[in-house]
Amino acid sequence: MASKMSLVVPKARKARYSSLCSDDELLEDDTNCYESVSEKRSSWIEDFGSISGSQNSIYLPNTGHVSAPPPREDPASTSVPIIKMGWLYKNPPQGSLIYQHRWVKLDAEYLRYFDTEKDVYSKRIIPTLSITSVVNVGEQKFEVVTHNRTFLFRAESDLERSEWVSVLKSCVGVSHARTSLDVTFNPCVSSEMKGYLELRGLRSKLYTVVCADKVFLYKNTEDYRLGIGITSIDMNVGNVKEVDRRAFDLTTPYRIFSFVADTDQLKDQWVEAMRNSIAEALSNYEVAERIWAEPSNQMCADCSAAKPEWAAINLCVVFCKRCAGEHRGLGQSISKVRSLKMDKKVWTDDLIQLFLALGNERANQFWAANVPPSEALTLNSSSEERRRFIAAKYREGKYRRYHPLFGNQRELNNALCINVQSSDVCETLALVFCGADVSCDSGDPELTSPIALAQHHGQNLQLEFLMQNRNTELPRSEVKVAIDRVHYMAPPSVTHNGFLFKTASMARPITEKKGKEDFSRRWCVLNDGNFSYYESDKNATPNGGLKMKEIVCLAVSPPETHGYDHTFELYSEAERLYLFGTDNPEAMREWVKSIAKSFIPAAAEDLLLKDFERIGRLRYKDRLNREMSRLGWFCLVGSSLHIRLEEHAADETIDLQKLQELSIQSENEVLVLVERGRTLYIEGERKLDFQGWAAAIQRAAGSSGDTLSQQQLTEADIPVIVERCIHFTTQYGLTSEGIYRKSGVNSKIAALLEEFRRDARCVWLKEGEHQVDDVSNVLKRFFRDIEEGLFGLDAHSWLSATAFTDESSRICQYRLLFSNLPRVNQATLRALVNHLYCVQRFADLNQMNLHNLAIVFGPTLFQADGKDYSAGRVIEDLIQHYVTIFDVNELQLKKQLDEITYIIKLRDNLTPKAGTGSGDFICTVYLEEKKDTAEQHVKIPATMTAAELTFEILDRRKISVKEKDYWCCFEVNEKEEMERPLHYQEKVLPIFHSLGTDSHLLVKKHFSMEAMLVYLASKVEVSKHGMMKFREERSLLGLSTGSFNDRYFILTNTSLRLYKEVRSNRAEREWPVKCLKVYHGIKKKLRPPTCWGLTVIYESEKQEKQERQQWCLCCDTQNEMREWFATFMSIQNGGRVWPAEWLKSRATSRSAPLDARFGNVSLIPLRGSENEMRNSVAAFTADPLALFRNV
Repeated sequence: MASKMSLVVPKARKARYSSLCSDDELLEDDTNCYESVSEKRSSWIEDFGSISGSQNSIYLPNTGHVSAPPPREDPASTSVPIIKMGWLYKNPPQGSLIYQHRWVKLDAEYLRYFDTEKDVYSKRIIPTLSITSVVNVGEQKFEVVTHNRTFLFRAESDLERSEWVSVLKSCVGVSHARTSLDVTFNPCVSSEMKGYLELRGLRSKLYTVVCADKVFLYKNTEDYRLGIGITSIDMNVGNVKEVDRRAFDLTTPYRIFSFVADTDQLKDQWVEAMRNSIAEALSNYEVAERIWAEPSNQMCADCSAAKPEWAAINLCVVFCKRCAGEHRGLGQSISKVRSLKMDKKVWTDDLIQLFLALGNERANQFWAANVPPSEALTLNSSSEERRRFIAAKYREGKYRRYHPLFGNQRELNNALCINVQSSDVCETLALVFCGADVSCDSGDPELTSPIALAQHHGQNLQLEFLMQNRNTELPRSEVKVAIDRVHYMAPPSVTHNGFLFKTASMARPITEKKGKEDFSRRWCVLNDGNFSYYESDKNATPNGGLKMKEIVCLAVSPPETHGYDHTFELYSEAERLYLFGTDNPEAMREWVKSIAKSFIPAAAEDLLLKDFERIGRLRYKDRLNREMSRLGWFCLVGSSLHIRLEEHAADETIDLQKLQELSIQSENEVLVLVERGRTLYIEGERKLDFQGWAAAIQRAAGSSGDTLSQQQLTEADIPVIVERCIHFTTQYGLTSEGIYRKSGVNSKIAALLEEFRRDARCVWLKEGEHQVDDVSNVLKRFFRDIEEGLFGLDAHSWLSATAFTDESSRICQYRLLFSNLPRVNQATLRALVNHLYCVQRFADLNQMNLHNLAIVFGPTLFQADGKDYSAGRVIEDLIQHYVTIFDVNELQLKKQLDEITYIIKLRDNLTPKAGTGSGDFICTVYLEEKKDTAEQHVKIPATMTAAELTFEILDRRKISVKEKDYWCCFEVNEKEEMERPLHYQEKVLPIFHSLGTDSHLLVKKHFSMEAMLVYLASKVEVSKHGMMKFREERSLLGLSTGSFNDRYFILTNTSLRLYKEVRSNRAEREWPVKCLKVYHGIKKKLRPPTCWGLTVIYESEKQEKQERQQWCLCCDTQNEMREWFATFMSIQNGGRVWPAEWLKSRATSRSAPLDARFGNVSLIPLRGSENEMRNSVAAFTADPLALFRNV
């Protein structure tokens, strides 16, 4: 009945599902076929009747579907460029009246169509190889005809249809004429594994093919033979996981494919095949990246297609997949075709370096020197055009640049033997492909061939090129070239001449800018290993010169360092520095290149390929051999130090911004570079050039700019400042209530941030010296100030992602955006979000939940004004979905959280507590004198300093402080009749715990402080020496014994030494200064000879043997006593005896306690319901930046 129907009545549309195939595939025979070429147009109805019962539509179960973001423009996932794409209407089998909107993409290999432009996996893939014709039919319609099927499309306009038809015809070409129906049209013939697999949720099986780094899905074997499939899956984003007996999942960021094999054995084979495909996709891609590092290798040498993935390893050219097919047609004797992604074993380091040294640009200067524009290939050139061009270019050598010795075999061979001893591979390529014999006789009985000569002279790239071309068939050209019988002369040593501007040589580093008046114009000549300079180009006698072997370093100055725009420095063995300049950048480059080539040995010639700023020789040692120094060649490029060491055949590179330590041992002129697993000691043979190297390396190891990637980095590519602030806050601040919400001391924040910017590697955050709130605000200010921000130039895309109402869509978009971030930004964002995730997990302690952190960090990380909550929404999503977005190993995350919990508990146990839930103590402090009316009970936290305690007491009594009032907190011991002024940064709580029953804390004015400060300001040296009367307390049966005796004392910044008399050479006693406590006063019962005495207590640091000594020192005058005490305080506190801005620091300490308000702006409440906290956002609308002004 169906076969007799002449009119197709559309059926009711069925509900749509999450499917690999659209609704039309549900109804068509073998998907998307609405007509067989050999049958009538209505025959599909009968076919459908026979298929619908046996084959079901291919729907992906909803549980396995992940809403896909737009596909990434990733070189690993787009092997060929898109030629054309756009919306078309496709006619499904329901009838000609029903068209479905499809997003269509065309590249050189496939015509694909999708449900939407954001879909990653297609509904149908049609190989261009299987298309026989493209025909216009009716209004705005056209047919794509394959060998047994026809596909009907409709465009929006006739013009658009014409464009599609034209492009399709140019892509198809005449390739189908060479292909028989007896062979497959599928490009993936050499598949690793293929067969039927069940896709869970379906009743039909799919024919699945694992080929290289992709997995293809087909409905059946016939479709596979024709290459007409459903979709392809790039395995560089895939992950295979075994589920149960015969099932396994192929997971991608966009979709989960749940497969079921027929047997356990087959399942194991499929899993292994797919994992091999993933490994191949991931590991082999590094070769392509290295080859593409040469810019000209990023374009096909024949048709200029982007990101070529194939190469001829003997011709030294890189080309695209379409050209690769025609290269294979030339045969292995002409073009040895290898893949950059699949033939990893072929790509040795020497072969990769050869491709970098030549590159498509330099290779084409020979192969394509004479290509007529009419014969040049384009991206859309047909296969026939490619075949003709590639054969003419490489088989016939039609477009090559002919060598002057072409046709003179003897001289070509002679020239080859000479040239392989140098590094000029371009010349060797021209000689070989103009007829020079790779295996010719060199005339040397020991080194009989060019290969032996290249190997003997250490020319690895020459050797690699010759080895690849031992059996290459040379081009056969019909062009007749006259034979030139001129004998080939050996190329002379590096020669160069021209005018330069020169200063007088000097024996010290150049520290000031040299003006043009300091330079003299000289005619300079480099020849035969000698660099000479003349008064003019007419003079025959040089004014002076240098031998190239005497040069130890060449340094290129940054532009406009001196009067002339471009300058360079030469350092000689005789400890002389020569400065040359010019305003011509091309002349500068030629001089630098020529001079460097003259004194750098052949073994280190690879260093010359780099755009160096300093190059030369130094001596070095490593930790494995500290006895003897060896010679090495060093080259500084940006923040990378490239090294060619004696014992290594290849260059090594040290990333100076990732050094764990960099220090200079000035006494013996050694530069110490410490990286992971290695320490290198660079020695200076000559002081002059070593100073230059040391300064340049230190400069390169610091932050080179204001972006994230220009900061000093850790091994994990995280800025050092970020890692150290996060580590400190994690260790000491996770229990701090309102962490990241509270502001620190602005002056301390600015000073600490400046220290990090100067040299982050030297900044170590320590508890006691640094406050948690200061450190947390340093981290926020760093992210707010960093150039381009943490999210880079695409920050608006992150903010736009919040428009997705579907949570899974937002997550996919975040994952996509994260993958597109630069390497350093990725590592930094991952580390920061990990930290914030940990912070909010301890919100019960710090009251900083997810929403609070988002409000604080949203405007900070996006460098916004806080008016729009989109920034906070992004941060909230990143923290909430941290595990999913960043592919976090949950076991490792749990281990991290357990470690943090352990640290918090350990710190709680070690911190003394006065009561439950508090680490503060209630202490009694007296004001000016010890009496009941003067006592104050103060709550002293563990972090309170002596200055803060002093201000607290003064504020309670409302005592105003004048400029010259030196209020201080004293530790008073009544029994020993002594007192000690506490340093203003000294922690009070440890002192309070050490007080005995006869001791107390007293706040009063320090009347000697002004005199002490005046004395210290006048001192040049930090040390002090002089005579004092000394008495050591000894106990005999509970009685004190001993008397006061004159002794000579020397106090340095490390120790206090006691001598019997001034003339003594050897100290009787010596104590480290850091272990001494110095008090004013001496017990009267000891009968001190004067009233100006000091009591000194020594307590050893050794835990196993606690030692305590006490003795008395008497001075002759009060001034002398003040000077000794001031010197003690200055040495023990690094010169900081009194704060520079005393009253300002008081104002900071007097700030009101933190509550729900900061200044006059409401902050995020630390407690309350979620709604209350969200409602608090409204408080920011009046002045959203107020919260961050002090950050």
